[in-house]
Amino acid sequence: MSNGSSNIASSFSDNIAEAESRAEQTRRALLLGALATTACLGCSAPVRAGEDPPGSDERPQKGDVLVFSEGDREGKLITAADLPRGGPPVHAWPQDPKTSVVRSGSRLNELLIVNLDPASLDDATRARAVDGILAYSAICAHAGCPVTAWVKSDVGDIEVFKCMCHNSEYDPRAGAQVVFGPAPRRLAALPLALAGGSLSVAGGFVGKVGGAQPG
Repeated sequence: MSNGSSNIASSFSDNIAEAESRAEQTRRALLLGALATTACLGCSAPVRAGEDPPGSDERPQKGDVLVFSEGDREGKLITAADLPRGGPPVHAWPQDPKTSVVRSGSRLNELLIVNLDPASLDDATRARAVDGILAYSAICAHAGCPVTAWVKSDVGDIEVFKCMCHNSEYDPRAGAQVVFGPAPRRLAALPLALAGGSLSVAGGFVGKVGGAQPG
């Protein structure tokens, strides 16, 4: 074989070897990519912007603390000192003290917190209170509207919770029973505890939360 032919053959062999090497590298890269993708399928996805974190839509849990749900102090812990005796109530969310997740993912978790004279409470209501401080669902039992007003009752000389949608009134001293309007049942109550000046949840809701019919 001539030197020219030998050089051509050698160059051809080198080209084949280089092509095979590149092909092998490509196969390895594809394999590694597939393995990485498979591994990530088992990873927990991070919470995206605008998504509620896990636990935010769960009902209040025993041990949850209470934070303001509105106003300049939204998200801040509520203490007994924040609640003037005799009202008005403040609106609150329960918050997981371990994860700091505020359970605001469901509007049914919003609460009314009010401080009343313990002597004015009936026995069952006093048992769920802590030094006269009470917690109730802020969702009207009639059509599910928010209960926003603290006014003198239409049927008595006491201040009550009032839903401005259809004028249902609830007396918090008697377990938030209905004293006026179309609501078919009282507001759900939430037992409270007090530790270090901060309010916490002592148990689950007593009674059904939410409206009996669509608004």
